[in-house]
Amino acid sequence: MALDTQRVTTPAVRVRDLVRGFGSTAVLRGLDLDIAPGQFVALLGRSGSGKSTLLRALAGLDRGVAGTGEIDVPDQVAVVFQDSRLLPWQRVLPNVVIGLDGPNADRLGRDALAEVGLAGRERAWPRELSGGEQQRVALARSLVREPALLLADEPFGALDALTRIRMHALLRELCQRHGPAVLLVTHDVDEAIVLADRVVVLVDGAIAVDRPIELAQPRSHRDPAFLSYRYELLTALGVDAE
Repeated sequence: MALDTQRVTTPAVRVRDLVRGFGSTAVLRGLDLDIAPGQFVALLGRSGSGKSTLLRALAGLDRGVAGTGEIDVPDQVAVVFQDSRLLPWQRVLPNVVIGLDGPNADRLGRDALAEVGLAGRERAWPRELSGGEQQRVALARSLVREPALLLADEPFGALDALTRIRMHALLRELCQRHGPAVLLVTHDVDEAIVLADRVVVLVDGAIAVDRPIELAQPRSHRDPAFLSYRYELLTALGVDAE
């Protein structure tokens, strides 16, 4: 029983006193952050606040960047970027299962594509897909490996408003089904409130707000509590909330 308790309470992500900088410019300033298993955290901040720097540090993509601190993340980490980063010379299914070993790889890839609504598009070329469909493939590629941590760097920023709304619902559904801890970097306050269990606001490389979002799903922009969260977060970002 003690082992089960330990497994539940141990964070999926544990960051302590994280410092990152470029030249003489400090970007992250002694940041501490925990993310629980299965928790969906949205990270807000103005340009230059350190959002993408933190994500890249968690993903292990900042080798060679000056800094100190402790980072503890799971072995299985997946990253989704604003650009789907599909290989244009590979069809959809090989893009999903790239690097996935074993005799069941193709079946797992097909199942993942079906989950994101792209069953039957396994042999399509990336150029034949819309932007939203390309991001669905990127999600399938990330989740097919059942990561314990999903890092998403503004994955819907290049999509039109209607496609973005549809992708919100899909991402939330997939994360509930697969159960990874999630860190979503976004500049969109409403997107953060719609999706996240918790919102963290970075200001000048430090956490200014760390707020649970205690609203039932699905969430409505007309809910007074939604508007209250929006006001608080916009104020923390230094944006006129009126």
